[in-house]
Amino acid sequence: MQPREKKIIFASRIAIVGNAVLAVLKISIGLFAGSLAVVADGIDSASDIITSLITLYAAYIVARPPDIKYPYGYHKADTLATKFLSFIIFFAGAQLAMSSFGQLIDPVTRSIPDKISLYIVVVSIFGKLLLSWYLHKTGKIVDSAMLIANARNMKNDVVISVSVLLGLIFTFVFELPLIDTLTALAVSFYIMFVAFRIFMETNRELMDGVDSPEIYRQILTAVKSIKGATNPHRIRVRKMANQYMIVLDIEMEGNMTLNEAHDIGEKVENEIKRVVPKVYDVILHIEPIGNLEPHEVFGVSEAQLPKEVPK
Repeated sequence: MQPREKKIIFASRIAIVGNAVLAVLKISIGLFAGSLAVVADGIDSASDIITSLITLYAAYIVARPPDIKYPYGYHKADTLATKFLSFIIFFAGAQLAMSSFGQLIDPVTRSIPDKISLYIVVVSIFGKLLLSWYLHKTGKIVDSAMLIANARNMKNDVVISVSVLLGLIFTFVFELPLIDTLTALAVSFYIMFVAFRIFMETNRELMDGVDSPEIYRQILTAVKSIKGATNPHRIRVRKMANQYMIVLDIEMEGNMTLNEAHDIGEKVENEIKRVVPKVYDVILHIEPIGNLEPHEVFGVSEAQLPKEVPK
C-alpha cells in the first residue's frame, strides 16, 4: 500500500472515531434533554460514521493494483463511493424530515428542552470544525477528493449545529418547543440539499469529463514546444481519482523513420507529464501531416476551446 492510501485510511479512521463520539453524545443528551433538533444533529453525525466507513473501504479498494479485470486500476472506486454516500446522506435527511413533519401535523405536548442541550451543541461545533480542518488538510496533502468532500460535509455539519444552537436559544427565549421542531425540519432539508449536490458533482467524473478546459491548453502548449510534433487534436482527458488519463493525436512528417517518430513521441509524453500535474498515462496516436479522417468525431481540438479571458 502506498503512503497516500495509508494517510487516507488513517484520516478516515479519525473521522469515524470523532463522529462516533459526537453522535453518541448528541443523540443520548438530545433524548435526555427533550430536544428533537439535537437528536437530528446526532443522526447527521451518525450518518457521517457510515460515510467515513465507506471512504475507508474505498481507500482499500483504490490501493489495489491494476489487473486483467480492471486494467486501468481501481481509482474510480472513490467516485462510486462518493455517489453512494450521497444516497445515504439523502436518506438520513428524508427520514428526519418525515419525523419532524409528523410532529408538526400531529403535535404532542412537549416541554422546553433542558439547557444541557446547548452545551453539547457547542461541543459539537468545535469538534466538527477540528475534524473538517484535519480532513481538508490531509486531503490537500494527498490530493484526495474523497477526504476533501468529507471535510466539506463536516463543515456543513458545523452550519447545521449552529442552526440547531440558534433554534434552541430562540426556544428558550420565546418558550416555544415548536421552534425546536421547525429547526429540525430545516436541518433535514439542508441535509438533503447537500446530498443532492454531492450526487451531481460526481457525474462529471463518471461521464469522463474534466472541470476546466485549462488542462487542454496545457497539453497543447506541451505538444507545441516539441520540435517535429504538430497539430495536436482529438484530445481526450478523463479523471481517475487524483490522476489524469490523456489520449491525443499528433501529426509528424510522413517520411520520418519509426525510430525518429518514436523519439519525438516520447518527448511529447514526457513534456505533457511535466506540464500537467498527476498524469496516470499518455497515449499518442501519430499521423502524417495533413491526414484527414472526418469520421473521427471524439476529442477536443484547439478551435473548440473557449477563448482565454485576458487577465
